[in-house]
Amino acid sequence: RSSDLPAVRSGEYEALPEKLQKPEWAPDFGPATFVPSWGASATGARKFLLAYNINLLSTKELAHRIALDIREQGRGKDQPGRLKKVQGIGWYLDEANLAQVSTNLLDFEVTPLHAVYEEVCKEAKALDLPVVGSQLVGLVPLKALLTSADHYIQKEKLFILEDEHKIRLVISRLGLDSLAPFNPKERIIEYMVQDDGSSSSLVSQSLQAFVKSVGARTAAPGGGSVAAAVSAMGAALGCMVGQMTYGKRQFEELDGAMRALIPPFHHGMMALLAMVDADSNAFSGYMAAMKLPKATTEEKASRDAAMQEGLKAAIGVPMSLAQKVNTLWSPLEEMAKHGNIACKSDIQVAAKALETGVFGAYFNVLINLKDIKDEEFKTQMSDQVSSLLEEAKRGSAAVLEVVEARGQ
Repeated sequence: RSSDLPAVRSGEYEALPEKLQKPEWAPDFGPATFVPSWGASATGARKFLLAYNINLLSTKELAHRIALDIREQGRGKDQPGRLKKVQGIGWYLDEANLAQVSTNLLDFEVTPLHAVYEEVCKEAKALDLPVVGSQLVGLVPLKALLTSADHYIQKEKLFILEDEHKIRLVISRLGLDSLAPFNPKERIIEYMVQDDGSSSSLVSQSLQAFVKSVGARTAAPGGGSVAAAVSAMGAALGCMVGQMTYGKRQFEELDGAMRALIPPFHHGMMALLAMVDADSNAFSGYMAAMKLPKATTEEKASRDAAMQEGLKAAIGVPMSLAQKVNTLWSPLEEMAKHGNIACKSDIQVAAKALETGVFGAYFNVLINLKDIKDEEFKTQMSDQVSSLLEEAKRGSAAVLEVVEARGQ
């Protein structure tokens, strides 16, 4: 059975009686009987389709020639194109007075934006045609732009951390603003669906509001969210020390080292921030399970199973927190050796903040383990979190020792 929507729609409604007589079009359920009065609809799920056009100062025919060479269908069965999951044609855009290679990217994880753009550029160069930017039609997932950003960062050996800067890089390299301004807040799906600040997300609150919510008469946010927040700030301090060292003339010989050391802290900071809400949500899931009905034997069993799963989820977040923090000890020790010594106290606070976060994870795992009925799981998690705590203690001590040895 074809999963290609154009094939499904081929012949339109009138072709259904004939299609239903073929074995490959037999329905999964029910008879293959055509009932004219029922009508027909098609539903399905697919990867997000990107409508992406590359601008050329050329004719429609030359643009179409390039499209035939790059699209997966190519020029026919005997002349397939080079780019998988890409459809394409050439046309002339009268209002802009230029031609375009107009493509649909059916799966941008198979063939990303930059691959299409660079392939068209290569073809255009062979034909002595100028490429003058490109155009995304409609909305685009953030991942599609960040994937292309990472390509150019690696290709050009750039040092860029923030998503905002990565998006600017892609806009520039692909010329996405060549025909009209490309406003990320209006074009990127994730930015479009962001709430207006009234969200219940803990990390979207001001620091004052977050602290007050911790101090309120509610079970969540509690120690788990605080441990994640403290850990995120520890990672942020590691990132800050690197930034205060990188790009300064007196530390110029360390630029290469800082380029390697800063990203783990930046990525760790973002991952740990996400755990602030993840911990609170996991606890809320357990509380929701506790409120399930328990009037019958079946309801009691279902409620008990949901509570056990809720507890395991509540344990999973602090375990992930401790594991993530422990990936930062090696880069933090290197930062302690080479980072700007004026930031000595910041490294020290980073070490203790990260260690505190793992202590918090440890305590949260233990308190939830006491109600777990799976003894094998309980023993495994207890041993694992104890080992993670010991690793954090050693890591923190090693960083502090290195910092002290450097003096003032």
